[in-house]
Amino acid sequence: MSKLDVVGKSFPQIDALEKAMGKTKFVTDLALPQMLHGRVLRSPYPHAKIKNIDTSKAARLAGVKAVVTYADTPGIKYGPRTDDWTIFADDKARFYGDEVAAVAAVDEDTAEGALDLIEVEYEELPFVADPLEAMQADAPLVHDDKPGNIAAEFKVEAGDVDQAFKDSHVIYEDRYYTNQVYQAYMEPMGALAEIDKSGRLTLWTGTQIPNMMRMTYATALGVSADNIRVIVPDYGGAFGAKMENNVHLVAAILARKSGRPVRLINTRHDDFIAGNPRVPMYIDIKLGATKDGILTGKEVQVVGGAGARVVYSQVIVATACYRVDSLYRFKHVRSKGFTVYTNTVPTACFRGFGNSQMTFVLESALDMIAEQLNIDPVDLRLKNGIGPNETSVHGWKINSSGLKECVVKAAEKAEWKTKRGQKKPFKGIGLSCCNHVSGNRPFAREFDGGAGIVRIGRDGRITVYHGESDMGQGQKTTFAQIAAERLGVPLEMIYVADVDTDISPFGLGSFATRGTLMGGNGVLAAAKDAFKQLAETAAGMLEASAEDVRCRKGSFFISGSPEKSLPFKEVAAQATYDRHGAPVVGTGFYTPPTVLPDLETKYGNISPAYPFACQIAEVEIDPDTGQVTVTNFVGAHDVGRAINPLATEGQVRGGVTQGLGWTLMENMAYADGKLINPDFVDYIVPSALDVPEIKPILVEPIEPNGPYGAKGIGEPALNPTMSAITNAIYNATGIRIKELPVSPEKLLEEINKKRGQPTDNK
Repeated sequence: MSKLDVVGKSFPQIDALEKAMGKTKFVTDLALPQMLHGRVLRSPYPHAKIKNIDTSKAARLAGVKAVVTYADTPGIKYGPRTDDWTIFADDKARFYGDEVAAVAAVDEDTAEGALDLIEVEYEELPFVADPLEAMQADAPLVHDDKPGNIAAEFKVEAGDVDQAFKDSHVIYEDRYYTNQVYQAYMEPMGALAEIDKSGRLTLWTGTQIPNMMRMTYATALGVSADNIRVIVPDYGGAFGAKMENNVHLVAAILARKSGRPVRLINTRHDDFIAGNPRVPMYIDIKLGATKDGILTGKEVQVVGGAGARVVYSQVIVATACYRVDSLYRFKHVRSKGFTVYTNTVPTACFRGFGNSQMTFVLESALDMIAEQLNIDPVDLRLKNGIGPNETSVHGWKINSSGLKECVVKAAEKAEWKTKRGQKKPFKGIGLSCCNHVSGNRPFAREFDGGAGIVRIGRDGRITVYHGESDMGQGQKTTFAQIAAERLGVPLEMIYVADVDTDISPFGLGSFATRGTLMGGNGVLAAAKDAFKQLAETAAGMLEASAEDVRCRKGSFFISGSPEKSLPFKEVAAQATYDRHGAPVVGTGFYTPPTVLPDLETKYGNISPAYPFACQIAEVEIDPDTGQVTVTNFVGAHDVGRAINPLATEGQVRGGVTQGLGWTLMENMAYADGKLINPDFVDYIVPSALDVPEIKPILVEPIEPNGPYGAKGIGEPALNPTMSAITNAIYNATGIRIKELPVSPEKLLEEINKKRGQPTDNK
């Protein structure tokens, strides 16, 4: 590959200055003439029959323009994966926070006051909050047509697992639990909805999947998808959560009834109790290895809590069952997963998408295997780690793999051998590895890949259109760098448009760490097409062949004769004149070499590329309080070519920080079926004082399927963090953490048990 001018260089985000100055308009800032403000009345019970709703008093309140309930909706059951949603609760409320009614008023205070005037007669019903309890024969049913509260089952098996265990020298077996946590993005979920005179709905909302959302909402509203337009302005984070949610449809129903635009933004309290937090999981693992540390067989059972309706939880449970199987050279694996209804908030996507939960379990189990065999955990990973040009047990084709390089470089940076050998009381060091995907073929079975449009006007202004979604992770800058590199112009000449489903390509969206690779390849294809058109114009102006035309740093020239050049803007103007005013429009798409997995065996190549990582944590523990302090952290990540090293390192630091919060402090706590800490007073997230120095290491094997060799980074930045920390805790104390989070109280209790002291810490 020739010398690169823009790709591979560190740039601030192209929208950073605007955000720093407070000029960015987020969803919460948007307003339209005659706009109303919406609020939602939510169930105060985890499970209750709705006997009657009286909205008359609320409707008479001055300033209230619409009050809506289930009766104001088409009454169609829908959902992104399972048709178990309704826009409002129908006959029953199935979780604390379920949507019961909503109002639209001239201001927020009036809307809030109107909620108090809605009278709902409930009959409380028995409820179940734990997925294991929900599977019991005498458990109340969340949905009457789902016996045992089983929403979905997943099975996969390859090889001869039973024989593998017979051939094992050591076997480790245990149960783990990963808790429910909230994505804690800065801007709560919400939307601005407007319905025009023809009845067409426009939604301005922060969403990761504008086109997929549009199709789901078309079903819910009983309209065709072309009657819905989704515009994605800047929005304050997502981390997987901002996909389909009833708050958007409630805004649409209010707008329809009132005849005016309605902005409905969750309060933080509502976002906690009715967002879509991480799927909690009980995971049983059985893992075997030979005497010299070669992994033999792996068996897992996953029970995941869907909450009151399935969002994407069954896909997340399936991911937990088998994605980690392609991290090491497993040949014999068996997994079973159950997605289970409970009377709690519906759960869905959160950075890691099930792979994070299972990585915590597998990497904890690997350290226990290493201890049984008296093998260094680093050596165990190096013995078994999958390498380049290998095919995994499930048919994943690993073109490039920097896994072993990640392990070696992380260990060197962290001074692993020295610190591991210097055993000090209540100080420890631990590591964890992970794999992930850069796209997930089964998630949207119709097609895979990405597309782009590059428009170049007479003045040389370059606008990039894409169908993915920038939630703050820097995707706009990545796409701008890719387009700038291919067109041969400085980065500042590129403008990246917001996603608008009326204009942008039909993109699948931002999930499965696919944005850089899939969307980037789509933008690259469009930039190539645009450049080809410009090169033809430049060739005529330079009296040369189009094949010999090059462009670098904003100037067209003939290969081998850079002294004769033309400014990019001059060529763009001539191209427009030649087209009688039409701009140059390059379009392109990327078709990845993926294979849709077989439904029975799950065998197939689900992604064009697979990132890997190794993270190492150091901890100090206060033996008198159980408080864990992470003192140092190294994260080595195989990212292919880093399009923007500065942004990539930022992703690593952000993912580690999020993982640290999950490991040591974050937990959605329930009592009597109700979330009892739905705010940032009682739900604790890391502050700057909790985060150690994080040292990112970028490992860059060039990925043949990536744009300029790139892979994704978003989710792998988090996946190994939890087990890196808990493995360090084990090294410091000999206490194996099998349940997240690691509260000081629980850890102190275990420390006192080892000391033979009383465990009552009250």
